[in-house]
Amino acid sequence: MNEDRRGGSRRAGEGPKGNHRGQGGPKKPTGGKPAAGRGGAPRSAGKRTGGPQRTPGQRPVQDPTVPMRDVHVADGVRLQKVLATAGLGSRRACEDLIAGGHVEVDGIIVTELGVRVDPATAIIHVDGLRIQLDQDKITLVLNKPLGVVSSMSDPMGRPTLADLVRDREERLFHVGRLDAESEGLIILTNDGELANRLAHPKYEIQKTYLVTVEGGEVYPRVGKQLMTGVELEDGPAKLDKFRVVDEVPGLTMVEVVLHEGRNRIVRRMFESVGHPVTRLVRTRIGPIPLGDLKAGRYRVLGRVELGTLMGAVDL
Repeated sequence: MNEDRRGGSRRAGEGPKGNHRGQGGPKKPTGGKPAAGRGGAPRSAGKRTGGPQRTPGQRPVQDPTVPMRDVHVADGVRLQKVLATAGLGSRRACEDLIAGGHVEVDGIIVTELGVRVDPATAIIHVDGLRIQLDQDKITLVLNKPLGVVSSMSDPMGRPTLADLVRDREERLFHVGRLDAESEGLIILTNDGELANRLAHPKYEIQKTYLVTVEGGEVYPRVGKQLMTGVELEDGPAKLDKFRVVDEVPGLTMVEVVLHEGRNRIVRRMFESVGHPVTRLVRTRIGPIPLGDLKAGRYRVLGRVELGTLMGAVDL
């Protein structure tokens, strides 16, 4: 933060009298060097243009509610190097991203080269996607097979999630559970903040399931009833979405979406309306699909998927 002689702080991009540079934002550096303030820090880290920000896949627009400030850290790492290390491309390509107004640091759009940041504390978005700067953090999606316990250890000696990721060196923990009789997508990570937010009901992360039920034809009124709400022993529950996918004599496949995570809630809801579940597969958590991942296999989330998942919980 630049300081004036009275010891008060001065916003990024302000002159000695506190006037913000023109509405067009900070001037481009001459000769590839940033316009420097005291101590060599770039004088401006961003521009105020109003409107929404961090819309995934689109160039960000500065949020007018975020106070303008200098995000430059004198002893930090150049922003283009941080982006390149995170896999955004060559340093030259990352410089183009910065100059083009695609990069936010702590909510401020950075357009001048030469800005330095602390990778350990900076929150960086590129075109609305959060960039994971900590190379030690990793997030996996796993297709849990039938019969595997949603735990990293089991005193009864049953197969666990840990058995399926034994080749990973990281200390992973799972987000949420699937009972042993259920299959499908489960997330494992060593990012504690991400895991806590994904599990917190505040963020209402939706989960999608393919459910095969018996008990005869599933009439439209059943779906309406489940979406209106049914009473369970631990309180009311309801689906967010419901649609019949396929029917064969005696069995119906239904796709359902809900954001609750109570124990065996999907099975209990269908049992309450007379349609016991014979098979349950979770196919999506928030923006992350199971896809064609085979049972017992996992994959590491790529930069875009991870950024989208982090965005879903306001990281």
